[in-house]
Amino acid sequence: MNLSFLALGDSYTIGEGVLHEDRWPSRLTTRLRDEGFSFDLPHIIATTGWTTTDLKEAIRNHNLKPDYDLVSLLIGVNNQYRGWPVSDYENDFAELLQDAIRLSGNRPDRVLVLSIPDWGRTPFASDRNPQRISQEIDSFNQVNQHHSLKRGVHWVDVTTVTRQTPLPEDWTTDDGLHPSGILYDQWVRLVLPLIINQLRTS
Repeated sequence: MNLSFLALGDSYTIGEGVLHEDRWPSRLTTRLRDEGFSFDLPHIIATTGWTTTDLKEAIRNHNLKPDYDLVSLLIGVNNQYRGWPVSDYENDFAELLQDAIRLSGNRPDRVLVLSIPDWGRTPFASDRNPQRISQEIDSFNQVNQHHSLKRGVHWVDVTTVTRQTPLPEDWTTDDGLHPSGILYDQWVRLVLPLIINQLRTS
């Protein structure tokens, strides 16, 4: 029986502007298969522009069985972009993290949270205040890291790699904002060893 992977998020998870196979959940699945793990294609619940509120509603509207072998959660950039309070994000994120744990069959060690990337270094943000964006992203990431560690799930920092200066031109899609498959591969390199170790020891 194949292993199952549920990926929850927004544009960073659905892979805005890239081919299906270049989305980071798809790339991760491919690499896991290369390592001998029989994974089905990832079940992705994500849409560009989604906030925590949107993702909560989407989870409620899907009849999801709590038996996924791996669940990922990456959400919050649109809360930050819209200027929503970090306190609201914290409440929503805690609820979403509980959903993710439940959907993994209450196995926190099978849940993966990715930090919010810093879009302030992208060409799209060239006329904005990158320092302010970075500070706000850090505030949101402090929340998701805190709750992740508290609940015993895996937390991976993909923010640092998005702060490379200058950001390579081929790391974003044609819109100058969203990650390209090349950048997603950088994320997968960070995630892969952790997931392989977890799958082999549990």
